[in-house]
Amino acid sequence: MSKKIKTVLWDFDGVILDSMKIRDWGFRRIFKDFSEEEVEKLIIYHRKNGGLSRYVKIKYFYEEIIGRDINENEINEYANEFSILMKQKLTDKNNLINDSVEFIKREKENYKFHIVSGSDQAELRFLCEKLEIAHFFISIHGSPTPKKQLVKDLMSENNYSKESTCLIGDSINDWEAANENQITFFGYNNSKLKDISQNYIQTFDNFHVFH
Repeated sequence: MSKKIKTVLWDFDGVILDSMKIRDWGFRRIFKDFSEEEVEKLIIYHRKNGGLSRYVKIKYFYEEIIGRDINENEINEYANEFSILMKQKLTDKNNLINDSVEFIKREKENYKFHIVSGSDQAELRFLCEKLEIAHFFISIHGSPTPKKQLVKDLMSENNYSKESTCLIGDSINDWEAANENQITFFGYNNSKLKDISQNYIQTFDNFHVFH
């Protein structure tokens, strides 16, 4: 990574918190009245698009998988049910990814850290407080605002330069958000990202790339 980097935008799921299996379970629970085959198609989509919000995934399940219309109120009802389940299950500190969290603790005084996630913003902030990591970040942002827009707004509001900002994520959606906003992207915890990104973090152990 360039030595000019001063600001790091972090994805959350799969980068800071190992949450995929629990989120898989959550989608199966909220859609328990549908066929297992239909729900498994959603799980596949969910895993391929980790950076997308649950609002997008719920809409996709209805419109693309089961071929039904769904309105915004119905989407929000499912999303709220999902969030209740996540608040119950994801506050276990054993789910934190120590490799990245230790790096964040080590470098917290040297760089500006923010979270930009596809997770619901209120839930995200709740989890970070419960996991006792919120104080490491200047701000924590999530859905329903799309990640591309979150990054754009964050850059603008803080007057961050593109050259001194990077995004660390584990999905194609994270790469797209960084690419659209013309900032450096670092893939992490998903070896498939090596095919699209020149930058990949195998481990944060002894990783001193910012200075």
